[in-house]
Parts: sequence; structure tokens; C-alpha cells
Amino acid sequence: MRRMPIPAADPVHRLRPRPRPLLPLWLAVLVAALAGFLMDLAYPAASVWWLAFPAIALLLLTLIGRRAGGALLVGLVYGGVFFLLLVSWTSRYLGVIPWAALASVEAGLTAVAVIPIALAYRWLPRAFPGVTGRLVVLPAVVAALWVGRELFLGSWPYTGFPWARLGMTQSESPLAALSSWVGVSGLSFLMVFATAMLIESVRLRLWQRPLRLIVPAALVLVLLVTPAFPTATAGTMRIGAVQGNGPTGYFDEREPYSVIQAQVDATEPLIGQDVDLLVWPEGGLDYDPFQDASLARRMTMLTTRIDAPLLANAATARGDEYFNTSMLWTQDGTAEQTHDKRYPVPFGEYVPDREFYNAIVPDLIGLIGREYSHGTNPPLIDVDGVLVGLAICFDVIYDDVIAEGVHGGAQVLVFQTNNADFRGTDENLQQLAFARMRAIETGRSVVNISTVGTSQIIQPDGTTVASLNADEAGAMLEDVELRSGLTAGVVLGPWLQQLLLWGGLGALLFGWWRARRRR
Repeated sequence: MRRMPIPAADPVHRLRPRPRPLLPLWLAVLVAALAGFLMDLAYPAASVWWLAFPAIALLLLTLIGRRAGGALLVGLVYGGVFFLLLVSWTSRYLGVIPWAALASVEAGLTAVAVIPIALAYRWLPRAFPGVTGRLVVLPAVVAALWVGRELFLGSWPYTGFPWARLGMTQSESPLAALSSWVGVSGLSFLMVFATAMLIESVRLRLWQRPLRLIVPAALVLVLLVTPAFPTATAGTMRIGAVQGNGPTGYFDEREPYSVIQAQVDATEPLIGQDVDLLVWPEGGLDYDPFQDASLARRMTMLTTRIDAPLLANAATARGDEYFNTSMLWTQDGTAEQTHDKRYPVPFGEYVPDREFYNAIVPDLIGLIGREYSHGTNPPLIDVDGVLVGLAICFDVIYDDVIAEGVHGGAQVLVFQTNNADFRGTDENLQQLAFARMRAIETGRSVVNISTVGTSQIIQPDGTTVASLNADEAGAMLEDVELRSGLTAGVVLGPWLQQLLLWGGLGALLFGWWRARRRR
């Protein structure tokens, strides 16, 4: 009797994943810590952008096959190491407590948010065991759940802290142009998708069947060569931006009007130059110019001397409320156009649930005497028919502020910030990288001006045309390129975020249901 030949097993079925961890828990904890360390190096000041990919891979490997409890521990270790390193600048003046509190909250939320990723690795291979399921469906759901984690941390608690979005690591990489097509969240998705696909390619031993490597190889090639989404040139605006390096820190000792004097002194080289708009940073005024007549006179005198409006910023009072306000001060001594910071920083510019936190750390909470209100007016000003989009300090990390300005017709973006409380740390470089990514994402030039540096003027492709070093007074004057038109990243970005958020969760639940039926 002849025996029928047994066909070679397909690698997918030969290596059908078992619902057990790929790594023992003790090793997974160590690998997660290494992933957090590498992920921090992908951000400034190190800015080794390609380290984001091994960091993603290491974290995903620790989650494969792991149950919720183990995933919680792994996520906590990863988040703890990553955020303690990334936001260490919060301890610069206020000490360990704010640093540890912020890092602990973000690590705890990260721990909870990686559980769905671990469940995806348990359920989806059983629900979709074929090559397409393992090579496309599983990586897509994992990447969507990663983006959902970023959106979760970026919106809660209070107004969230969207500082550690994966796409922001790529501001100086060849992948940055992708943000102009899919937004920053879309870039995060593509990075995780490509990494997860590579992991599955190795687990399935696809090198034994080279044709099946075409899809991963093609994806990597597309990611690397995609050009930026085009926007149209619309002329130039001659913008002067001044970094006064004055005593603008929370604990800096200062004489009356010393901040504006530092700004005026640094502006002197621009007097007599052809200037369309003069820009000063957040906190570039000592007092509220709508309440202080002496300060208002100084500003009017300067705008008259330079023959251009001044975009300045100060804390302003309206009734019982305080706002972080940018204003376009004109030569007639008025500022009819203003914008208030949309997202004041919790525990920096206001204290949510003050009574509760005051009972825990009264000394720290007592330092924050002024409660800033959330602004509601558009982040736009009109300078002789040219619309300028605005973002004040940390508002640069909130997508809706940037999108509202560009949708409103902004042809150039101006970001005003005060980094004096973080002198000598990575904070200003991280924020500058986010500003660079906004330039690429929106196809707009960006003027990023700080009280103490680093300040830069950035072209729509992300290149720097002018720069001022940290802790030095100085002024930049450039013919800044204006652009019109919306990138796909600006138009589709918010919709893609919602698709990834709810699509990822929906696909996870569908995978759970399908896996149960197949079992």
C-alpha cells in the first residue's frame, strides 16, 4: 500500500501561536525597562529617532501572549522608566514631587492602556490564523490600539498630556513627511504597524517563503520615500522674533519692568529694518498692558519706532478671571486682536480640585496663586491681510489648536513660549521638535520664539533658517515663506484618529468573539 505524501506545513499553521507569553515575566520586566530607556533616547535632547523602532518592538515582544495582570506590570515598568526620564525637567525648580507625580500618573495610565494590546496578541491570531491575519490584521489592530493609548493619555485626566506621542520622535527623520498625509497620530500608527508586521514576519519565518516578504518590504519603502503633501506658496512676510533672555522664571528675582526692558534691548538691532511683524515670546511683558499705562506706553513707543505691530504676551485680567493672552499691539496704542491660551497647564497655571490637592501638598499648591481660565477665542490674528496662526507654549501639542488656526486660513504659524523655568533641561528642545513637526504636518512656516531659547524659524519642510541659542539674548529677522492650502494630515488627521480609536477597540472585540466561536 502506497502512502500519500504529506504536504509541507504552512508556516502559519506550523507556528500557530499559543496563548502564552513569549517571554517569562521576569525577563519581560527587564525588556520593558530597556524599551522605556530606548524610547526616551528617541526624543530630544538625544533625538536618536530610529531608536523608537527597537523600543516599540521590545515593548510588543513583552506583551505577546501575556494576560492582563502581566501586561499591567510590564506596562507600568515601561511607562515608569520612560516618563521618569522624558519629563525629568519638571523637577528643575519644584523638586521631586511634581516629577514623580506626573511620571507615576502617566505610567499608571500606560499600564492600563497596554492591556488591550496584550489581549489582541492573545485573541486575534486565533480569530484570524492565516497569513493575512497575522501579517496585516494583527499589526493593524495593535497599531490602532497604540494610537488609542496615545489619545487616552493626551485627553485625560483634566486636559491630558499629549507630550509623548510616538510620531513626534520623527521630526528630523525621513518619515516626518508622512505626518502631512496622515497627521501625527497616523504617523504613530504607521510606525507601530510596520514594527508589528516585522515581528510577525520573523515569527512566521517568512524568509523561508521570500514572496511573502514583498508586503513588509514594500511598506518600508513607501514609508521612506513618500514626499510631503504639497501646499501652495503665497508670498512672504518679514518677521522679527526677539528672545530677551530676561528674568521670566517663576523664581527669578526681577526689578520692575525688567522683563520688557530685556525684550526692548534685544529688539534694538531691528530698529530701522523693514519689519512686517515683531514677535515677542510668552511672558515677554511684566504686567497686564491693559491695566498698566506705563507698560502700554513703552509698547506703543516701540511699535512706532519699528513701524510694525507687536505680537506680545502677558497675563491679563477680565473681571474675576485671568488669562494667558497674546495680543497684537499696534502703533495707535491698542490691541483689538487677542488670543487666550486654550489649555492652561494643570498644576502649573491652575489647580484643578484645589481643595483636595491642597490638603496633600499645601506648600506646592500654595505657590500657584493665580487660576488661569481656558481661552475660547480663535488662535488667529490678521496682520495686513495675512492670517497668522497662534499657539501659546504647551498648546503646540494639542492638535485642535493647530488645526483651528490652519483651517481658519493661517498662512504662517507663530508659537510663543516661556521656558525659563526649565533652563538647562531637555524641555525646550522637546517642545522645539514638536514645533518642527507642526511645520511639516501643516505645510506652514513656524516661528518658535522663547523667552530664553532655543528659538528658531522653521520652513514648511522642517529645515531651520534662523536660530537663537539658549540663555542668550538676540533677534531673528527673516522673510518667512507664506503657504496656503490644507494638507491631508490636517484635513484627515482628526477623522483618522477616531477611526483608529474606535476601529481598534471594535476589531479587538470582534476578534474576541470570533476566537471564541472558532474554539
